[in-house]
Amino acid sequence: MTDLDQLTQCLARNLKRWRSERHFTLDALAARSGVSRGMIIQIEQARTNPSVGTTVKLADALGVSITALLEYEEGSKVRIVPAEQAVRLWSSDTGSHTTLVVGTEARGPLELVEWRITPGEGNSSDPHLPGTAEMVHVRAGELTMIVDGVEHRVPAGCSATFESDVPHGYRNDGDTDVEMTMVVSVPPAR
Repeated sequence: MTDLDQLTQCLARNLKRWRSERHFTLDALAARSGVSRGMIIQIEQARTNPSVGTTVKLADALGVSITALLEYEEGSKVRIVPAEQAVRLWSSDTGSHTTLVVGTEARGPLELVEWRITPGEGNSSDPHLPGTAEMVHVRAGELTMIVDGVEHRVPAGCSATFESDVPHGYRNDGDTDVEMTMVVSVPPAR
């Protein structure tokens, strides 16, 4: 399956799921988004690859991020995304590309943090406010991520996301440095 086929399948599955969860008919989503009913049917049947603009209109009408429509899997509180499941959004013949590596539905301020953890080192954190989420992308080494007492291995090239309102931490059990980028989504102040 090509990157484009994977993207088409993910979008079809997620659009159907979000439309169903919102209890929107095809006509209601078309009216809210400005995207034709016929186009929505084609997208949900994985028969077309809409433009980014169309995808954004649908995401806005559903009240979700574009990430929610394009994410590969759904499921548990911790989600490890293998490199081969990242979604290629755009590429050119010269090698330029944009890849959605991981996303979350959390809302609020975002923090982007670069990490380097040398072998044998680690860092722990108390639970953050409810609604806080963290996303990591490991560029080098293998990260041991501990979430609510459970260890998860995240090798280079993979990404993970979890709700960080539980005790959590990051550790390097390997013999080379771990290099990663982390995004923290903090809930908005009330």
